[in-house]
Amino acid sequence: MNKDSNRKPEKEEFAEYYGGYIDLVEGGLLEALESQLKESMRIFRAIPESKADFRYEAGKWSIKEVIGHLIDTERVMAFRALSFARGDTSEIAGMDQDQYVSEAAYDQCEFETLLNEFESLRKANLLFFSALPQEAWSRSGIASGNNVSVRALAYIIAGHEIHHRNVIEERYLVSDSAAA
Repeated sequence: MNKDSNRKPEKEEFAEYYGGYIDLVEGGLLEALESQLKESMRIFRAIPESKADFRYEAGKWSIKEVIGHLIDTERVMAFRALSFARGDTSEIAGMDQDQYVSEAAYDQCEFETLLNEFESLRKANLLFFSALPQEAWSRSGIASGNNVSVRALAYIIAGHEIHHRNVIEERYLVSDSAAA
């Protein structure tokens, strides 16, 4: 592993609104991505299929939709990282997270299938990030109208998962109606 993957991105490497996600990541990036996969899968697999459609409030996403959103976002951020790491200078459009979740119809998916997809995607991204040459980590491009580095995108993936896992634990799994 190279040292650039363990150096948190500088503020100039990402849009300010991503700072909260990046701040959640502790320790080495690749180790964090791997350990949080294990922890998230432990938590997510403990949720029975019968509770996966639970919403803690009207108008909020179900647990399935949150997992689907994690999948969509990780896939989009990883595509951006791949593009910029390979020297592509094309500007990449933003994503409308609500449209993505709505169009995906995650509530109609089997929960186990979503969990398997999430796990497989993370494992693939771990292999991708592990193989990046040192110089690729500092490459950047424009996504959603903002400059962002490959390093920042990897940290955003990690922090975004932490954020939503915390939301699932704090808002979805504390209610008697969502408890296993």
